[in-house]
Amino acid sequence: MINPLPHEKGFHVSWDQIHRDARALAWRLDKRGPGEDGAWRAVVAITRGGMAPAMIVARELDIRMVDTISVKSYNHQNQTAPVVLNRPDDAMMGDGDGVLVVDDLVDTGKTLEVVRALYPRAHFATVYAKPKGEPMVDTFITGVSQDTWIFFPWDMALQYVEPYRGAD
Repeated sequence: MINPLPHEKGFHVSWDQIHRDARALAWRLDKRGPGEDGAWRAVVAITRGGMAPAMIVARELDIRMVDTISVKSYNHQNQTAPVVLNRPDDAMMGDGDGVLVVDDLVDTGKTLEVVRALYPRAHFATVYAKPKGEPMVDTFITGVSQDTWIFFPWDMALQYVEPYRGAD
């Protein structure tokens, strides 16, 4: 017997879907930066979940300055108080002006709150957003309910799944 999902609702995201949604995020951000012709000067990924979307956004917008900020806010399936483990060079970041900070998801907003305190003028973009976290993000693509658990492709493995109505 297979155990039920750890959360009431599960939203499974494939590699194809995260790629499409991250490209849509890039298109939404195109020419919206404060630089000449609306350019952004850097992309900073919130690790680890923001790394794939940030790479795609940087590629689509032809941004060569890419860095990471490491924030630990989850322990397996439980959310914990965010802790900054590593961050970009202060001289490069300044107050964040012209910098896109990218993550896969804003849940409660606590991670983005910590990063926003460091870089108040940065633009915060996520692929997915839950209602509690929406006030902390400037741009996102898809909203999901607060009780939805998103299963990202980097967290999943292919395996057999029992039919919904049983094994017969």
